[in-house]
Amino acid sequence: EAHARGLELHAWFNPYRVANHTDPGRLAAGHPARINPGWVLPYGGKLYYDPGLPEVRRFTQDAMLDAVRRYDVDAVHWDDYFYPYPVAGEVFADDASYARYGGEFPDRASWRRHNTDLLVSETAERIRAVAPGTAFGVSPFGVWRNSDRDPEGSDTRAGVAGYDDLHADTRKWIREGWIDYVMPQLYWHIGLPAADYATLLPWWDGVVRGTGVDLYIGEALYKAGDPAQPAAWQDPRELSRHLDLAAAHPGVGGHCFFAAREVAGDPIGAMSAVVADHYPTGARAPGRG
Repeated sequence: EAHARGLELHAWFNPYRVANHTDPGRLAAGHPARINPGWVLPYGGKLYYDPGLPEVRRFTQDAMLDAVRRYDVDAVHWDDYFYPYPVAGEVFADDASYARYGGEFPDRASWRRHNTDLLVSETAERIRAVAPGTAFGVSPFGVWRNSDRDPEGSDTRAGVAGYDDLHADTRKWIREGWIDYVMPQLYWHIGLPAADYATLLPWWDGVVRGTGVDLYIGEALYKAGDPAQPAAWQDPRELSRHLDLAAAHPGVGGHCFFAAREVAGDPIGAMSAVVADHYPTGARAPGRG
């Protein structure tokens, strides 16, 4: 149906999320998390697979590759969830897997990043073996590292960084060529002191330059008109200005607007403004497949 409408189909996965509760007994009797309770950790009111276990990495890859074999998908697309976002006062209790597999690493954070690297690199290799025309992309949190932690990071002061908190070294994945495209979630407005869209856009453009990895920008359409958001998001042309900025960066290949509900609902006319200003003849599909 997607292809009949001129659309690509990118199958969207969150590799390690199990449930939005912490009770394995509520899962179906045949659920892998019930059959293998040692794979699962509760954290922040949710259940997660433990990324430190090789059998978990293999299982999640097998599940995604099953979809690639069964369906004519143009890409495998991962969301921004790897190790979970920090929850105040809670600890992600992976002591057992760290004790078993983390001995050769200088600290737990390095070991966790290694686990995520393995998931990405192994998945990339398997996708290319099974379906060479299927792309592999990731939509990570929009800040890799703040420059106060790493001079090569962005000039931001975000409270979370993908490298340090989610143990996702997205810049490495780009440099290694493990992914075909990256879609950072730049879900902030122009001028936000902690994470300015106008700062992050050129930073990501610089990261992909010369790598052959395509760059698409995740846009926060869901914030448009939301009264809980700052004044910038009450302006119907905020997102259109994002695309104005992107036009000056040739590495930016397109934009993805989250979420579909807001694309259809067009809050405060923000999507209409984007279309009127930037898509007079319709958008082109990425065309990697």
